[in-house]
Amino acid sequence: MDLDEFRRRLAGARAPAASVYGDDGAEERHAAGVTPAAVLVPVVDHPEAPTVLFTRRTAQLKKHSGQISFPGGRAEPSDPSIEFTALRETLEEIGLPPEKVEVIAALPEYFTRTGFRVTPVVGVVQPPLELVPDAREVDEIFEVPLAFLLDAGNHRRASRDIGGRTAHYYEIEHNGRIIWGATAGMIVNLYRMLA
Repeated sequence: MDLDEFRRRLAGARAPAASVYGDDGAEERHAAGVTPAAVLVPVVDHPEAPTVLFTRRTAQLKKHSGQISFPGGRAEPSDPSIEFTALRETLEEIGLPPEKVEVIAALPEYFTRTGFRVTPVVGVVQPPLELVPDAREVDEIFEVPLAFLLDAGNHRRASRDIGGRTAHYYEIEHNGRIIWGATAGMIVNLYRMLA
């Protein structure tokens, strides 16, 4: 899918009634999701094919250490909008200036088990990129083809024991990296909106 088609389909997409989580715990997620946050889903407009940019969080972080995620974080009371939050956090984490991002959509909120109400903000980024990861938060920055992420054949259901209970979630594996949990759930929600 090229970016013109991606933009058209996203503009015409109806948001689902509820996000897909991979389990049946939506009610408890909504009750716990009290902290607003935002992530940027950075779609890089490469001439050959668009990709999506991800980060791997550092091992020393207290929450979600070592996990693959979109750049983003908690909303601050002074943030004028949730899109601003996504862009501010992205600048802080990977050095991507807001003026390099064309915001095209905000997706439905995704409620995490850890108490966050996350708004994924989709933005198109024009290369070349000169990214500077914050070494305290980001171990690695990498890209995955958009077409690969939007192929339902790459979306797997998985489970693991978390805090004494079995959690079900989605995961997407690409070149040995496993995108799982909230990040994979947001990708599956994007796919379902576009399908």
